[in-house]
Amino acid sequence: MINRTIKPHVESKLFRGKALILFGPRQVGKTTLVTSLLSGKEKVIYLNGGEADVRTLLTNTTSSMLRAIIGDNKIVFIDEAQRIENIGITLKLFTDQIKEIQVIASGSSAFELANRINEPLTGRKYEFHLYPLSFGEMVSHHGLLEEKRLLTHRLIYGYYPEIVTSPGEENELLKLLADSYLYKDLLALNSINKPALLEKILKALALQIGSEVSFHELGQLVGADNQTIERYIELLEKAFVVFRLPALSRNVRNELKKSKKIYFYDNGIRNAIINNFSIVENRTDIDGLWENFIVSERVKFLANNNLVKDKFFWRTTQQQEIDYVEELKGKFSAFEFKWNTKKASSKFPKTFIANYPIEKTLVVTPANIEEFVM
Repeated sequence: MINRTIKPHVESKLFRGKALILFGPRQVGKTTLVTSLLSGKEKVIYLNGGEADVRTLLTNTTSSMLRAIIGDNKIVFIDEAQRIENIGITLKLFTDQIKEIQVIASGSSAFELANRINEPLTGRKYEFHLYPLSFGEMVSHHGLLEEKRLLTHRLIYGYYPEIVTSPGEENELLKLLADSYLYKDLLALNSINKPALLEKILKALALQIGSEVSFHELGQLVGADNQTIERYIELLEKAFVVFRLPALSRNVRNELKKSKKIYFYDNGIRNAIINNFSIVENRTDIDGLWENFIVSERVKFLANNNLVKDKFFWRTTQQQEIDYVEELKGKFSAFEFKWNTKKASSKFPKTFIANYPIEKTLVVTPANIEEFVM
């Protein structure tokens, strides 16, 4: 059992009068986490939204019906909640009418579940996001030395639980995972009417990690207009496939203002999309792989530890750039990512240093990765 950092944060919110909502992609360990959380606790009922009779019972229900369903149980766990019509109203009945009950709902489809619960559950929920396993979680599991030895492996195969725990089967499992994880929820949407276009967009994004992304150029490449590209990318974000990093633009006139980078939450999924599992020594994209890995690990670290910081990259028209910038309370921290430690210069652009209140600068390499993602 690999312990998840988020677990105590979720546990601390039990019986605080609100629903607990756990978002995350398929196969990331949501059910395992909640089952572990509830292990040893009495009077727990488990309801799976993937079962037709459960969906029927929890759709257009009443508080009296819910009391009959849950009996004398004190904790209700609804898995695959996004598959239940009017789930937001059902969860609201729990929080408003059956206050002594703790309801927990999880879903792999943020674009469905979030849309259905946001309005009914305003002020009535605690939300958590569970991502693939992290560097920090694996260090806690088997130590820093062992995890750093596995770093080149993680760059290629990523951190999905099934991949981490199935050595030797990574290639086959990642291809299966990528297909079901990327397309099962997305292609069920009426708004995704061109599956081939979605695949083209994914491959184009996978080949551009570490670089700025232009919706216009992407559209020309795959044969779609800007609005379609943006809509599909938004859906990919809500399906926990990718996330975007905006450009920081505050103080310098020649800063890039509307640019963005797009990263994958997991390196293994990215490599599965382009079907490239070559070892690190044979990669021409190692710098992009390292940048994607480090940025995604930082995002996981912040989320797992309930830390909120604004995240950016920085670049000017004169090609001055910083890979990653965080802002907290008006102070800025700047980070550069270098896979090759021999090229790891500690110099940061003077223009940036002169125009922003700097709290910290750091060049992140394999040698000091733990300083950034733990």
